[in-house]
Amino acid sequence: MSGVSLKKIIKKYDNLQVIHGIDLEIAAGEFCVFVGPSGCGKSTLLRMIAGLEETTGGQMSIGGRDVTTADPAERGISMVFQTYALYPHMTVEQNMGFGLKMNKVDKQVIKEKVAAASKILKLDDYLGRKPKALSGGQRQRVAIGRAIVRGPEVFLFDEPLSNLDAELRVEMRVEIARLHNEIGATMVYVTHDQVEAMTLADKIVVLRDGRIEQVGAPLELYDNPDNKFVAGFIGSPAMNFLQGVVEGNGVRVAALDNKLLETSVQLPAEGAAVTVALRPQTISLQGEQGTYTVDIAEELGGVSYLYLTSTTGERLVVESRGKSLVTHGSKVAINFEADQVLYFAADTEVRLR
Repeated sequence: MSGVSLKKIIKKYDNLQVIHGIDLEIAAGEFCVFVGPSGCGKSTLLRMIAGLEETTGGQMSIGGRDVTTADPAERGISMVFQTYALYPHMTVEQNMGFGLKMNKVDKQVIKEKVAAASKILKLDDYLGRKPKALSGGQRQRVAIGRAIVRGPEVFLFDEPLSNLDAELRVEMRVEIARLHNEIGATMVYVTHDQVEAMTLADKIVVLRDGRIEQVGAPLELYDNPDNKFVAGFIGSPAMNFLQGVVEGNGVRVAALDNKLLETSVQLPAEGAAVTVALRPQTISLQGEQGTYTVDIAEELGGVSYLYLTSTTGERLVVESRGKSLVTHGSKVAINFEADQVLYFAADTEVRLR
């Protein structure tokens, strides 16, 4: 196993800079996930680690070796792409062993390595099949198997589950987590799906506009975001953000029936604007004689998501366990856990602590 070290990494396309001085340490054996919206630079950064994109500035190391200008083949990495990139005329066994064959590895060694990877990924029954005879999930397992067979120091995954349907995504998410636990390799994984990030990662790197917004364990980012962007990106459904105004030692929130929320955080000056944030899981219904209008009620069986509009026009999402039994247009009352409320400066979006 090898760690990955990025120091002041920069990427430019002519005069356009897309990666702005990234500093990041990924420990050996760690599962690190890059998340962020489209265009934030997460796939570009992954491709730079792979050597598929040239590094404009900074230094990159894998296992303590400087690989900033090294060819992809010299970096000790294997990459699994969004598209499976399997050879259609080859069997599963041939696809998995092709990289070693091209490197003139002994046939018996290739056979043993393919057999070991096949056992891990439960592909033994499919070794003689060609890709067209496989499901999407099976094809992705073959692509992962091809990476395992090479015995890399670092595995790189570029949105590997985005082409799969919802059920297969869950299944493959479990497979990848199990694979990491079994082989213990360093893995760097790119996704726009924060649920994948939360369930797979030891460490999440939240990116925006080519910069790191925050790095931390999944629950650390969920419970303790540094800014409004991270708070809104991590967690599903997304966090509710409401307008507030500093009043004395608290914040007056018109959308919460004009309540004054007392808090010990360091607030700006009297009358300053503050963003108040509540997770849907910390809000509960308190009967049907309230001021909030139900726009949509998503009944999912074990849980319901209620989309409400306040008297100020601001919207809230409430997570309700079980069946809510409220309907469109209903007026409801809510309660919330005051100690779970987060506060952000309205101008800088930085967390107030």
